[in-house]
Parts: sequence; C-alpha cells; structure tokens
Amino acid sequence: MKRKKTKQTQPPADSGVSRRDFLRGAGVAVSGSILAGEGLLHAAPESTGEVRGPGETKIVLRINGKPQTVTLEPRVTLLDALRNHLDMTGAKRVCDRGTCGACTVMLDGRIAYACSVLAIEAEGRDITTIEGLVPEGRLTPVMQAFVDNDAQQCGFCTPGFVMAMTALMKRNPDPTPAEVDLALSGNLCRCGTYHGQKLAVMQVARGMVREKSA
Repeated sequence: MKRKKTKQTQPPADSGVSRRDFLRGAGVAVSGSILAGEGLLHAAPESTGEVRGPGETKIVLRINGKPQTVTLEPRVTLLDALRNHLDMTGAKRVCDRGTCGACTVMLDGRIAYACSVLAIEAEGRDITTIEGLVPEGRLTPVMQAFVDNDAQQCGFCTPGFVMAMTALMKRNPDPTPAEVDLALSGNLCRCGTYHGQKLAVMQVARGMVREKSA
C-alpha cells in the first residue's frame, strides 16, 4: 500500500525568504497558536516600530526610584546590567538559570530573577534592588531579624532571601508558616539556614502585627 504524500507548503516565489527561514517562521506560528490556546502566551506589548539592536543601544532603567541610563546590547540581562554596568552587586550570580534566587530583585513590587530578565525588558518598570532597601545604611526589620535569628552563614544567598521576604511582608504582613515556606521556596541556601530564615520572617510578622494593633 503506497503512503500518501503530504504536500509541503513552500514560501511564495520571489519573496526573498529562504526555505529554512520560511519553515522556521511557520513553526513559531504553530507553536504560538498552541500556547495561546492553552492560555500560556501573554499578549506582547504593541510595537513602537523602533528597531533596537543588535548592537549597543541606550536604555533608561528606573532603579530604586532613580533613572539610570546605560548603553548595552539588547541581549544583556538585568543582572549583568546591574552588576557590570551600574556597579550594583547586591544581586548575586550563582546558577544564572533562574533556579537559586540569589539574583532576586523586585519588578513593580513583585519578585523576579534578574538573570532571567533582559535589561531592555525592564525598561519603564520600577526596579528595586537590595541597595534600594537601605538608602541611608540602616537595617530594615527583615535584615535585623536575619541578624537576630542567625539566618545567614556565608551570606552569598542572603540578598535574594531578604528581597523575597520583603516582598512577602509587603503583600502579607501576617503569613502562616506554610505561606512562608511557599514564599521562600524559590530561593536556595547551600549553608542550610532555612530554620533561622523562617524564624526571622515570623519575628518581622509579629512586630508588624503589634504595630498594627497599637
């Protein structure tokens, strides 16, 4: 029994598009349709028509309430922009794969891994780094609770945990232990100081509850 040949779609004649580029574009279109059907593809912002890149381009990042102008390639991550171009080294590079949480920052008040966000994607958004939590050098309640509960050893992962805890306290000042576990589940500590970190969160929560009831 002969197998029926499937007719392959070809790029339009004289289109200036190679067969490989045509097939690649068709695959992206099909994948996009599947993702959209599953509700996994978010609508992209409307294009301004401005082409930026692939070379260096000037962007303005709003970091800790202040505009910072940097010139970099569109492929540069927010983490690299912070550390290599703006000398803000609080966010740490560890896994560089969005799994350890050492590079945690806040975008518009929500936590994000800076290694997994392009700097150009963060343009126009409110970026908060750990440097922005202590503009005058005083410890925040979360930082003080870390000290009080011995919640750090080598300290390399500490900025990411502090950012995650700060975001948790902003949206939920009286979390349950289960909610604390969930909020900190995106951060890893090789020293294993999780017990102290959880005690630190509960200490801050108790203090905020007392202030609210006073």
